[in-house]
Amino acid sequence: MNDPKVAARYESILLRVLWMLVYVLVWQVAQLILGAVVLVQLIYRLIYGAPNAGLMNFGDSLSQFLAQIGRFGSFHSDQKPWPFADWPAPRAPEGEAPHAVQPAPHPARDEEPKL
Repeated sequence: MNDPKVAARYESILLRVLWMLVYVLVWQVAQLILGAVVLVQLIYRLIYGAPNAGLMNFGDSLSQFLAQIGRFGSFHSDQKPWPFADWPAPRAPEGEAPHAVQPAPHPARDEEPKL
């Protein structure tokens, strides 16, 4: 009754359960961070009239990371999320264009050499 295939599958599922528990904790932290990003982005949007590009990119990457955790936890994928896989790259925005900060003009330079 000590079939090595059954024992290996049992160890495999136990290891997966352990990783799922770890990712449930990571999910909770990432969810709070995403909520903070949403709140900061809203405030930024109200002040500047357009969302912040850095927050848009980070929020998109973080939401894809949460989706990876969901796919792994629901057995849709065997690929463990970050740090075992690459961090998700942000996609192109589909909504508003981000706030663009114009580069500061260079101060007038005195072209004559100074002694």
